[in-house]
Amino acid sequence: MIDDLSLLEAQQGIHELIAQQAPLEQTLDAIAHWIGIMLPGAVVAFMRYDSAQRSLSLLPNQRFSQRYTERLLNVRIGPGVASFGTAAYLRRLVVTEDISVDPRWEPFRNAALAEDLRACWSSPVLTAQDELLGTLGAYFRKPSAPSELSKGRLRQAAALVALAIVRDHDSHRHRTLAEWHRSLFVNHPDGVYEFDLQGRFQRGNSALEHITGYAEKELLGRHFNEFVDPDYRELTQEAFNAARAGAARHYETLGVHAKGYAYHLEVTIFPVTVDGKIVGVYGICRDITQRKRQEAIFRLLQRGIEASPNGVLMTESTQDMPLVYASGAFCRITGYEPEEVLGKNCRFLQGDETDPESIRAIRQALMERTDVQVTLLNYRKDGTPFWNRLSISPVLNESGRCTHFIGIQEDITQQRSQEARIAYQATHDLLTDLPNRSILDDRLEREFPLSRKNQKLLVVMYLDLDGFKAINDGLGHRVGNQLLVAVADRLRQLLGPDDTLARHTGDEFVFLLPGFTTREEVIKAAERILKTLEQPFVIEGRALHISTSIGIACSDERIQDAHELMQHADLAVEAAKQQGRNTWQWYRGEDKRDTSKHVLLRHDLHEALQENQFELYYQPIVEAATGKIRSVEALLRWDHPRHGMVPPGVFIPIAEKTGQIIPLGRWVLEQACQTLADLRAKGERVYPVAVNISSLQFNRDGFLGEVQGILDETGLPPELIELEITESVLLGGAEQAIEIISKLRGMSVSVALDDFGTGFSSLSYLRDLPIQKIKLDRAFIHDILDNCSNAAIVEGIITMAHHMGLAVVAEGVEERAQQEDLILRDCDLLQGYLFARPMPLQELLMLPVQLPNGVCDSIA
Repeated sequence: MIDDLSLLEAQQGIHELIAQQAPLEQTLDAIAHWIGIMLPGAVVAFMRYDSAQRSLSLLPNQRFSQRYTERLLNVRIGPGVASFGTAAYLRRLVVTEDISVDPRWEPFRNAALAEDLRACWSSPVLTAQDELLGTLGAYFRKPSAPSELSKGRLRQAAALVALAIVRDHDSHRHRTLAEWHRSLFVNHPDGVYEFDLQGRFQRGNSALEHITGYAEKELLGRHFNEFVDPDYRELTQEAFNAARAGAARHYETLGVHAKGYAYHLEVTIFPVTVDGKIVGVYGICRDITQRKRQEAIFRLLQRGIEASPNGVLMTESTQDMPLVYASGAFCRITGYEPEEVLGKNCRFLQGDETDPESIRAIRQALMERTDVQVTLLNYRKDGTPFWNRLSISPVLNESGRCTHFIGIQEDITQQRSQEARIAYQATHDLLTDLPNRSILDDRLEREFPLSRKNQKLLVVMYLDLDGFKAINDGLGHRVGNQLLVAVADRLRQLLGPDDTLARHTGDEFVFLLPGFTTREEVIKAAERILKTLEQPFVIEGRALHISTSIGIACSDERIQDAHELMQHADLAVEAAKQQGRNTWQWYRGEDKRDTSKHVLLRHDLHEALQENQFELYYQPIVEAATGKIRSVEALLRWDHPRHGMVPPGVFIPIAEKTGQIIPLGRWVLEQACQTLADLRAKGERVYPVAVNISSLQFNRDGFLGEVQGILDETGLPPELIELEITESVLLGGAEQAIEIISKLRGMSVSVALDDFGTGFSSLSYLRDLPIQKIKLDRAFIHDILDNCSNAAIVEGIITMAHHMGLAVVAEGVEERAQQEDLILRDCDLLQGYLFARPMPLQELLMLPVQLPNGVCDSIA
């Protein structure tokens, strides 16, 4: 029998510990002892709940081994997660009478049995507001079922645990708030102090000591008016009386420093109220003596200063026009001190390069007493030039006579430099400092007719570095960029006086070489380029070897347009790549037309993004059995102004090869998120949207920040976006991919594995990827009714995925029989023409929630 007195004493001890704000661990141990009295043989466990992770963790104690404690760290709650996870999820008592047979304990069974634990009764620990704080568990060494009395006692103990935790939280918040208040008081840069209701100092900070000159101990107990100038005591007293009556006051007064001089103060005071009763007055003061002095000076020159935030100068309107005022901004711009310029004519700013026409315009305006604005080159005291945008206006007195001139000076040197820099950046590659495609195109247009006129060969050599991507991906973009700069520097040494070397894009360079007479000379030039790159490049202590493939085109071919030379050279470099790289290849006119079109599309991709030629189509993903739309996939379409709709299978590989897939992928993600956010704002029906992410975009530095930035900018809940990746993301490293996907999951963004089963090592890493869904490639679906092998693979993947808690989407479903077969194989979701083709947004919005089979035929 339970000793009621011992039970009561233990319970009383717990309440005393809570009241005394004892350490939480001590209180919980007391509760565990109390439970041991009520439930003999019980081994008590407390698990704390993490609301952000929705997980439980066992609090370490001497009742459990370290191994078991570590096993029960960060266990996500949910139905079927042992008794403690289920109790937290359902928020009610959950009993496991025998751990060895309860399926909910399967993941933890071995650990529990190794701990000699056979039964577990778990109760949620809830606040009065039904907030989940954790679970309280009673373990037993033998299979055991609780009586109704035992259940009640366990719930009673859980309530005590909740009380202890809430009180501990409250105590921590109170201590934190007190420390915040103390830190604000002590460290505030302004003087902070407290008065009692009679106006006597009770406390003051170090800033107050600095302002008044008195130590805090010299202020305590003394009335504030002892430290106020007699002429301001009445005003100061009135403000204090108002604060004592319950009002806040902000005012200025005059204090008397400990050294005897007066100083200006800006003061804010307000009442301190406790339990509805005013118990004192709080004050904050700031020494504004210097500000008062400056305001007095500025008022003297108010008309001039208010005219401009830039350099301001005033001259008399007499014959020599001496300066009578020069602002601080003027002095900072010119480097002169006021005493060096006052009384002088400001022509001392002029120099040899100053435009005479601007000077004449100024003199004419001064003579006619009119406004003038000029931009001219002036010189600072140290001789350095600066561009001065100068506005001069006459200042009239009350009778309308001009007595002075005011000049407003704006230093626009940086603006001029920025304009020059912007112009330079528009025509040069920022990484290598080489001319970019803009200059290359201009020079090509200029040199092409000249070469024909002079009967010389104009040669374009298109260089595509061999193996650069492997270096860039393997050693990082920083090393890759340094290598590109080094290659550019070495190639630059080959330039003649009339030659042009440009960086075209990525790892591609172009030589424009006029003045050749024979093809043999061209070949020698190409060989020199190959030889120049033979020596290794030393980057960050590594010796890196790189070669190039060269495509050559020249003006002796039958071409009518200069830019055909670029296209021909681009085609030729592809041929050089196919011949084994580290070689050159002339353009051959028999190259296929579709290859030429491929090159043209490659150049049009950048323009397509800028001119908004892309559009998102959406294809529904439906429940297998019902046809109800569960989500949609965003699919990119390119409506080319000349070629019409370009298939994704054509332009996506081009974008991946040139790196344009990165801005293209970012545009798709931004567009999909913004579209969903706009629909939600209008109250329209929305579905979660899946967006395809290329491996280049996924493995790029800053990808996670890019995703978060788009979600923040659009305000779209992350649960509405799913990112589809392929197995190629693992080329950047499986560990890195797992880390990125885990962080996406932490952002509440779900991830699906697309084209499953078509890549490499599909099963070896699947268990480690924290994805939520896999998509069966259409290659497995199109002949599932006829190909027994494919059918077996599909069924095996679905079964395996379900055991791993993953949903399965079958792509390319086009027949009702395929749907029925996949339903029998327990496939979750379907996508394909049987339900709907990819369609524009407006057509998607017209679809019913549940799609009948063949709906695609009615909207195609």
